[in-house]
Amino acid sequence: MPTHIRTMMLRTWINRLSGGRLLPPRPVVAVLRLEGIITAQAGLGRRGLSLPGLAEQIERAFRLDGLAAVALAINSPGGSPAQSALIQGRIRQFAAEKNVPVLAFAEDVAASGGYWLALAADEIFATEASILGSIGVISAGFGFTEVLRRLGVERRVYKVGDNKAMLDPFLPADPDEVARLAALQIDLHDGFKAVVRNRRGARLKPDPELFSGAIYTGRQAVALGLADGIGDVRGVLRERFGDRVRLVPILPRGGGWLRRRLPGIAEPRLPAEFAWEFLDAIEARAIWGRFGL
Repeated sequence: MPTHIRTMMLRTWINRLSGGRLLPPRPVVAVLRLEGIITAQAGLGRRGLSLPGLAEQIERAFRLDGLAAVALAINSPGGSPAQSALIQGRIRQFAAEKNVPVLAFAEDVAASGGYWLALAADEIFATEASILGSIGVISAGFGFTEVLRRLGVERRVYKVGDNKAMLDPFLPADPDEVARLAALQIDLHDGFKAVVRNRRGARLKPDPELFSGAIYTGRQAVALGLADGIGDVRGVLRERFGDRVRLVPILPRGGGWLRRRLPGIAEPRLPAEFAWEFLDAIEARAIWGRFGL
């Protein structure tokens, strides 16, 4: 049977069931999950958020027919400021182009760069137990100078430019280099604060701790204007768009079942790479641990 005839028969059947009145089309909301540490790279067993990894999903989210809104389900303790800004900016670009509202939903944590992602939304919601905020900048690393000394290994660095080997983990910390890093962090922090003020506007309440890196529960975040209400994805969207709203998860494509669960398993790796990934995993655990997770 031709498609157009099947469509006409279906519309007639729906029309009869609805008492002669066709039901309006169901509103569609794309649900984009932003989960994990924000990083330009993802190591073995570690899933990271970056613009290159999310660009295609973001575009698909805004291409759905009948789109009423895009929902961001966020569970991230932060990470790269640059990638946070790039992801947030790309979402805002599509929201403006398509004239579609964006709603963010903090789950366990939307802090630091994770809160930066939430600022892509026109409204931010959280559960009472969610952790939000941490509007600050942090740098962390490892120092291996004592390890090298005990192993009898000499570090040799050849450079052109006094600052080219800045903060080398195999060299002792230099006070001048640490001061330069502090200046960079202040500039990044100022940029972060500007985005918060621009996106939240008059909803922000005056509080001396707001930009100190402090974290807040969902209820506290609402009181301070960092969030707009308490609620989860399904509950808020059904209240906003009705019980017939259709939530469409926007899932990543490709990679195969095994590779999606074990990123990087197909690539041969050197022992040194596994060592660095082990350290990355420790650092990732520390980032989540700052929020009790």
